[in-house]
Amino acid sequence: MVLHGRLLYAWLPLLVFLLQVFHGSFAKGCCSDNNGGCGKNALCSEDPTTSAVKCTCKTGYTNTGCDAKVVCKDSCTINNGGCGPRAACSHHAKTNAVICTFNIPANAKWEQNGVTVAGGHGQGGSTNQLNWPSGLFVDDDQTVLIADNWNHRIMQWKNGDTTNGQVVAGGNGQGKGLHQCNSPIDVLIDKETDSLIICDRGNQRVVRLSRRSGTTQGEVLIDNIDFFGLAMDEQRYLYVSDTKKHEVRRYQFGEKNGTLVAGGNGKGDGLNQLNYPTYLFVDRQQNVYVSDTDNHRVMKWNKGAKEGIVVAGGQGYGTALTQLNSPYGLFVDTLGTVYVADEVNNRVMRWTQGATQGTVIAGGNGRGAGANQLNVPIGLSFDRHGNLYVVDAGNHCVQRFSIE
Repeated sequence: MVLHGRLLYAWLPLLVFLLQVFHGSFAKGCCSDNNGGCGKNALCSEDPTTSAVKCTCKTGYTNTGCDAKVVCKDSCTINNGGCGPRAACSHHAKTNAVICTFNIPANAKWEQNGVTVAGGHGQGGSTNQLNWPSGLFVDDDQTVLIADNWNHRIMQWKNGDTTNGQVVAGGNGQGKGLHQCNSPIDVLIDKETDSLIICDRGNQRVVRLSRRSGTTQGEVLIDNIDFFGLAMDEQRYLYVSDTKKHEVRRYQFGEKNGTLVAGGNGKGDGLNQLNYPTYLFVDRQQNVYVSDTDNHRVMKWNKGAKEGIVVAGGQGYGTALTQLNSPYGLFVDTLGTVYVADEVNNRVMRWTQGATQGTVIAGGNGRGAGANQLNVPIGLSFDRHGNLYVVDAGNHCVQRFSIE
């Protein structure tokens, strides 16, 4: 019996090894065999206890089957990827995530009376108020993010809730702490990391702040720059306008110096110069559009170009349809049509590609608080349905003009 016990003890490590190999082969056999039957557009995983296979559609694909029988199809072929009737659905080159690109008809018109979707309860610091707001970002679900400049915070207003907004960054008084903002002027969402990118102008820095619950402190991405506007392209390059150096630079995450993409030849009105560049827009070809504010024009700098092209204004400041007076907020649709907040003229203008004059699509009825008026329009954007959003800074609110 002692001998048999010793033999069993000697063979025990080998038995354990064989069991491990057998178990490993068994576990490997599920997802490694034909992707567990999940198909090429799904990810296969296994329950560690039961070894049951679970199929999950990859990014950019939608399950048209059920939990027991997952069928993954291109999301863009299912209800246009949720992009709505006036947007084109496509996929991000790296992540395959759905991208909704606005297709605004060339003959589109908007309601002339705006509807207040954020603020509108006078100037102040309560959650139902704004205080000289500036830039904004409209998310896919029509949630509006606003740089609430004089309140030193970023506000979020969800679609349909016009009563109160939510502080999502700052709101802890004016300061330079990572939990504070100082006159933020622009904001956007980095969807890949689900983060806010904030132009914290008073602190001369660009800050990233996670949108995950409980996050209160941001991370400085770029500092020591006298900037105004922010933009991000599909490759997640950041573009920042510098009002002191009269230039625009492109940055990769982690990069401090950036690459010059517009201006940089001193203050001036030459085609290779800018004069107080503010808000930006970058199209899918990485062409950069700049509100060249003190030159009263919008410039387009094709990727790699040494000088820009005037695409709106450029005829001196004034009220004529050929002119702008301190342009700020900027948007460009897939047809190359430029939409710009014409601040001093209290109107929003549209300039089609190659046009020598623009048309007024909102405001233009004098400065005021009426439904068809604007008072210092600054930020500008569109939602996926083609509705126009304008930061009506002097009225301390955001107005939405619905597409007809």
